[in-house]
Amino acid sequence: MRAFFSDDQLLHQPRQFMRVGRLCEPTDVPARAAALQRALAARAITVSAPPDYGRAPLETVHSPAYLDFLSTAYTRWTALASSTLEPGIEVLPNLSPYHSGRIDQTRRAPCPSDNIIAQTGYYLGDLSCPLGPHSWRSIERSAHSAVAAARHVSAPDAGGLAYALCRPSGHHARTDRASGFCYVNNSAIAAQTLLERFDKVAVLDVDAHHGDGTQQIFYQRSDVMTISLHADPSNYYPFYTGYATERGHGAGYGYNLNFPLPHGTADVGFLAALDGALDALRDYRPQALVLALGFDTYVHDPISVLRVGLDAYRGIGERIHALGVPTVVVQEGGYEVDAIGRALEAFLSGFVPATA
Repeated sequence: MRAFFSDDQLLHQPRQFMRVGRLCEPTDVPARAAALQRALAARAITVSAPPDYGRAPLETVHSPAYLDFLSTAYTRWTALASSTLEPGIEVLPNLSPYHSGRIDQTRRAPCPSDNIIAQTGYYLGDLSCPLGPHSWRSIERSAHSAVAAARHVSAPDAGGLAYALCRPSGHHARTDRASGFCYVNNSAIAAQTLLERFDKVAVLDVDAHHGDGTQQIFYQRSDVMTISLHADPSNYYPFYTGYATERGHGAGYGYNLNFPLPHGTADVGFLAALDGALDALRDYRPQALVLALGFDTYVHDPISVLRVGLDAYRGIGERIHALGVPTVVVQEGGYEVDAIGRALEAFLSGFVPATA
C-alpha cells in the first residue's frame, strides 16, 4: 500500500467559519493531518509527496473560471484595502446568487461580473470555506495527492489500495462552487483519473454528510456510479440534497444512490446500510473504486449526529477489501483529532490482507 500527502496541504489555516449565526473556531485544522500521518507511520506505511501535476487534473472536473477564482481570490481580496473598503481577514461571501437547481444543467456559466465581491458570492457556497494567503496551494496539492493515489492503483503491477490523505477535503465541492470546508473535489478528480485506464468507476462515500458535490459532478453520467451513505439531510448539512429520490438524470439515471440514515444510527445500522450499498455496487461491476472515507460519523465527533464506533471502520475495511477491485481511499471529514488516527488504524486493520 502507498499513501500520498504533501506538507503544502498544511498551509491552509482557516481562522473562522460561520455556524448557526456565530463565527466559530475552525474545525478543519492542520492537526487533523498530523494525527492521520501518525496512524500511517504506526503501520510502517510509506507516505510520499505527490508530483506537482499543476491545474490540468483539476480542470477535468472543475470549470477554468472557478479555478481562476480560487487561485487569485486572496490577492484580489486584500487589494480592496487600497479602496474605501475594508476587507476581512479571509475571503468570505456576503451574498449568494439564486440558483434554480435544475438537474439538466451540468454547470453554470462563469460569473457575469469581474468584481471580487461578486465572484466570492458566486463561487463560495457558504461561510465554511474561507480563503487565506496559502489556501490555494493547499487545495491544489490536496488534489494532487488524490491524483497520485489514483495513478498508483492504475499501474498494472500496483497493489490494490492507495490512500490519499486529502486536506482540505473535497466531496462538497461542485464543478464551480466550494462549500462545507471543500474547495475542489478530490474524490471526483481521483475517479476521473481512474477513467484514464478503467471504463467503469464507482465512488462510495461513507462520510457523515452527503457527497453533494460528487453527486452533481457525475449526475448525468453512467461511467461513474456514485453512492453515498450519510445522516438524513432533512435536519443536517447539506440539507438540500442527499435524498433517496435522487437517482441521476438522463444517461446517469439509476447510477446515483443515496442511503440517508436516521440520526443516532450506530454500528449495526451503518454496516447494514453499507451492505445494501455494496450489493448495488456489485451489480454495477466497477473496475475500480474511490472510497470517500470520512470519520465524522464517529460517535464523539463534534459535528456528527451518527453514533459509529471504531469497530465499524474495521468492518468498512473488511467489506471494501472483499470487493477485490483496485481502490483509492480519499480522506474526507473527521474532526475529533484525538480519534481520527485510531479510526484510520481500524479501517486499515480491516484491510489487512492488502496492507500486509
